[in-house]
Amino acid sequence: MKFGHLDQPELIDFTLPADHPANEKILRQCMGEKPLKVYVGCAKWNKQDLKNFYPRGTKDELAYYSRQFNSIELNATFYNMPKREQVVTWREKTPAEFKFFPKITQSISHLRRLNDVQLLVDEYCDSISNFEEKLGMVFLQMNSNFGFKNWERLVIFVENFPKSIPLAIELRHAEWFNIPAIASEVFQLFEKHAVTNVLVDTAGRRDLLHMRLTTPSVFIRYVGANDPLKDRERLDGWIDRLRVWVGLGLRDINFFVHQNIEMESPLLAAYFIGKLNKEFGLALKVPNLPDNGAQSHPLTQSGLTFDF
Repeated sequence: MKFGHLDQPELIDFTLPADHPANEKILRQCMGEKPLKVYVGCAKWNKQDLKNFYPRGTKDELAYYSRQFNSIELNATFYNMPKREQVVTWREKTPAEFKFFPKITQSISHLRRLNDVQLLVDEYCDSISNFEEKLGMVFLQMNSNFGFKNWERLVIFVENFPKSIPLAIELRHAEWFNIPAIASEVFQLFEKHAVTNVLVDTAGRRDLLHMRLTTPSVFIRYVGANDPLKDRERLDGWIDRLRVWVGLGLRDINFFVHQNIEMESPLLAAYFIGKLNKEFGLALKVPNLPDNGAQSHPLTQSGLTFDF
């Protein structure tokens, strides 16, 4: 994942911004309603990207991955419109509790840029609805040059997106969040239509790291900097923030780990899952690590220990 990549991440202050004052009202909607649900995963499952994650001889990567993690941020659906048959195949390979969080196809977001896309949206939703109970939340990711001049397109898309399918949106142009009048309109739109505002934590785009929730669900896309100690500290910071939000009523956490070198994503995700289990009394499976343990992995040798 090249978005937000920096050659010298050690120079960045990774402290999370202060909490947004509107979040307490948003989160208290769910106070005491249901148990905490937590999904943590990577962005891909293929062996080419997640090198050294799969045991030798693994024939079905998704079947193995889905028994190590409880979710996947499904980027495969970004590159091509998913077919019903493919969605059914993915669904049937995975355990009952597994969830898919598919990205909306680039023909909608990047090629047509939300212009006259309703037929494509209908096709996409008809297809991914075949995940059935394993569909977590779909997310729309817009290009960084998609700014406020396209506001009407965003409004039409949100207003016409099927309400039966949970939706999250990631906006990447800084003016959406850094110009107060524009940010206010975005947040009102998302709140009105129960759209989750995606939080992106990446080294080179700290201008996009807002802390504004628009639903009682949180969708976090965390991009590691391939700096073992910094990445661990950043994940610890997210545990601290999630502790605050859970105290205010948050009951739905969706957290996906990326790296510019994706082979390191499972290790960071395992570290984070262990921290979540300890902090919130959960029993999420901690994925098996390369070579049956973290100690042989280069990140561990660089100082990333699993002292949770």
